[in-house]
Amino acid sequence: MSPVIGIDARAATEEGAGGGRVVRELLRALSVRKDGHRYLLYARERWDHPLGERFEWRLNGSRDPLWHLRVARQASRECDALLSTNSYLTAWFTRTPTAPMVFDLVAFEPELRPQRRSGLIERLTLPIAVRRSAALLAISQATADALVARFPKAGPKTVVAPLAASGALEHETAELPAGVPEDGYVLAVGTLEPRKNLPRLVAAYRGLPEDLRAAHPLVIAGRVGWEAGETLDTLRSLGDQAIRTGFVPDAQLALLYRRCGLFAYPSLGEGFGLPVLEAMAAGAPVLTSDRSSLPEVGGSAAAYCDPMDENSIATAMESLLRDPSKLEQLRAAGPRRAAEFSWERTAETTIAVLERIAGADGRPRRGQGGPSGSRPPTRSA
Repeated sequence: MSPVIGIDARAATEEGAGGGRVVRELLRALSVRKDGHRYLLYARERWDHPLGERFEWRLNGSRDPLWHLRVARQASRECDALLSTNSYLTAWFTRTPTAPMVFDLVAFEPELRPQRRSGLIERLTLPIAVRRSAALLAISQATADALVARFPKAGPKTVVAPLAASGALEHETAELPAGVPEDGYVLAVGTLEPRKNLPRLVAAYRGLPEDLRAAHPLVIAGRVGWEAGETLDTLRSLGDQAIRTGFVPDAQLALLYRRCGLFAYPSLGEGFGLPVLEAMAAGAPVLTSDRSSLPEVGGSAAAYCDPMDENSIATAMESLLRDPSKLEQLRAAGPRRAAEFSWERTAETTIAVLERIAGADGRPRRGQGGPSGSRPPTRSA
């Protein structure tokens, strides 16, 4: 009998980017698989996308942390395995085998200035989740390495399930956001938060020769996050050479990627770096950081800089913007590199882990056999 798989699907409707995109793409990929599993999707509200009759929504309007306790109890009765995509807390309470997704270890790196409340919650909840989980799914090898370095006991449980570019970005809108030129601009995408390193990007951009700045205005797409005051001040200092679009829908984001002269992403640290892969898939030449997961994603199809060094960022930008042949090489290489990643493969790896913890070791199903982490699986999926 095929196992019943539970998924924390809250982010599909509660988050526009980041974890929300991951959950939506994973659900789409699972919906076209012929695996015969029944999927129970736990959320506060239903995502309005057809997934098929094998998918059933279990809606619970409770607020955190009560939501986790109630869903953990329900999933332990109904599911043979649970994928926890949005929190480590659920794994504290489940009696069915549970696999949390680990997006990054930013909460444990104070120099990246994580969001205070959510960072504190992650620092408090991840250690216990590591002990209780039956498996851990890391979205990149860099994230897996950081997890195991901090929690060595996570090693035998951790499986890498890389992400992919969104199919939703293949459909462009006919119009760019207001104020954005038709092409040639330097584009940065992401929530305005400290680790995106936008003040250094702005300083590097300000150091470019005047003719390059005139030909390539800086466009910033993304919502305002936390501790964004310095970022906003530096953007304002560029006057009309900096264009903020705010959050943009997928169709406009796809067009922004495709029309830019250069995509610049000098982040100080990423769990994966989806914007880099999205930009490459759209044929944008990419400049990104030489650390964390970003070289793992970009491979030889991106250019790199030291994100801590404004001169390194500026020199790389100027070199690329003055070298049309190099830009064209990156435009050609990007889609090929992005094609090496797929949500189908992400789904396949994820389901292999969930199938294994759902009873492949002979343990009774649906929470009858003790804590979720009582018998960890091997590393291989």
